[in-house]
Amino acid sequence: MCPHQPPCPPSDGPDRDAARTMANHPEQGWSLLCNGVVLFEDTGELLPDGGIVAPHRPTDLPTPSPA
Repeated sequence: MCPHQPPCPPSDGPDRDAARTMANHPEQGWSLLCNGVVLFEDTGELLPDGGIVAPHRPTDLPTPSPA
């Protein structure tokens, strides 16, 4: 359980990325959050239950075509 007050968001919540960083390894491109989520620099995630979240950078959104 999260020892912080207020507690970090759970790993299955929509705001899971807001949890505190417990271990940061920028040279390897990942961070471990307090809720057990491994957050990768490309914004992909590995959840504690083994699930994955595909990268979701704002720059990955399609660009509207000019009118």
